[in-house]
Amino acid sequence: MLALILFLLVIFILMFGYPVAFTLSGVSIIFALICSLTGNFDLSILYALPNRIFGIITNETLIAIPMFIFMGIMLEKSKIAEKLLESMSALFGNIKGGLGISVIIVGALLAASTGIVGATVVTMGLLSLPTMLKKKYDVKVATGTILASGTLGQIIPPSIILILLGDVISSSYQEAQNMLGIFSQESVSVGDLFAGAIFPGLILVGFYIMYIIYLSNFRLDLIPENKERKSFNFKEIILSLFSPIFLILVVLGSIIFGVATPTEASSFGAIGATILAMINKKLNFCILKDVLIQASKITSMIFVLLIGATIFSLVFRGLEGDIFINNALSGLPGDVYTKLALVMFAIFLLGFILDFIEITYVVIPVVAPILLSMGIDPIWLGILIAINLQTSFLTPPFGFAIFYLKSVIPKNIDTVEIYKGVIPFIVIQIITITIIIIIPEITTWLPNKIFG
Repeated sequence: MLALILFLLVIFILMFGYPVAFTLSGVSIIFALICSLTGNFDLSILYALPNRIFGIITNETLIAIPMFIFMGIMLEKSKIAEKLLESMSALFGNIKGGLGISVIIVGALLAASTGIVGATVVTMGLLSLPTMLKKKYDVKVATGTILASGTLGQIIPPSIILILLGDVISSSYQEAQNMLGIFSQESVSVGDLFAGAIFPGLILVGFYIMYIIYLSNFRLDLIPENKERKSFNFKEIILSLFSPIFLILVVLGSIIFGVATPTEASSFGAIGATILAMINKKLNFCILKDVLIQASKITSMIFVLLIGATIFSLVFRGLEGDIFINNALSGLPGDVYTKLALVMFAIFLLGFILDFIEITYVVIPVVAPILLSMGIDPIWLGILIAINLQTSFLTPPFGFAIFYLKSVIPKNIDTVEIYKGVIPFIVIQIITITIIIIIPEITTWLPNKIFG
């Protein structure tokens, strides 16, 4: 029960807003010291920490993180999103709900070329919300659409969460095979998760667009009919699409066709984003310096968090928490799908109070090995968790995407209105998760086809 107390104590302290990395490491070490005084923890277990930290710093997969962060920030500075939104608004402006559809498509393209949720939500909020409100879109629909499309970066590759999840799922899969006594072990990579996430991401985009089309046809009080007819320049649209599609082909294409690993592809993306900024004449020394500083800050935050997470994991296992969770899940009634549903429901509830990184490094390493040892496909599980974690960006009261948007929108828009706006999109995400549970091939077919 000491492991459970540690787990609950960490979550309780995180709710007070203390930094995640230092909460994970500090609480774990203090708890370990107290338990050692009572004879319930062997401090020699902590001797493994230097090797674990060195393993994180030298992990080749995680090198992709600073590269993708650099790429996302560089794209934000190059004003590519502005041109793209203008072009898509012109292209879809003459159909019902066209502006909402264009916001979703732009969000998907930005997600597939940056993978950073915060930058996408802020950019879309600044660019599209004033236009949507001017076109008499209901505030709830406008903010909900922006938030949902902005968080597509969670599931559509190259997603930072998929890189982090890939590392956690890979370790959990190896641990599960050790538990089963399998010594000729299979592995799962970030590339597998990238490939597995493509169809679910497209399904989400399709459902979002269908929802906007439904509102524009049957709820004219929420999305009024657009009587203004726009002309558009086809050449300008092609040129605006070039930048994101170029990066998508460079990054995802190189991974899917086996030309490069995700780490190598991330460097292609960083160079490609820099070249695009130069072409758009949006690159100078000050911008480059700003991009490097921001990328370094975010990367440092993530790696310090990874170190904190490995300290928590080591202490948790030293208190036999993995055995406790294994016994608890094994003792639950029902088959493996029932246990999976309970875990997914618990992650969904935790999304109301914790952000995706906290859940990824506090909860997933605890439950994933047990589920994987029951025969669950690691790619399938990883994508289910990724979409589930996407809802944590939207669920009140601590949905981070809501705070990102709130920081750039007019003060007269009430937070409660934003909460109401995201509910339909959360329901859509839950429906998508249900479909993927019923049809696992949605996530496993493409990785098996590409990587065997």
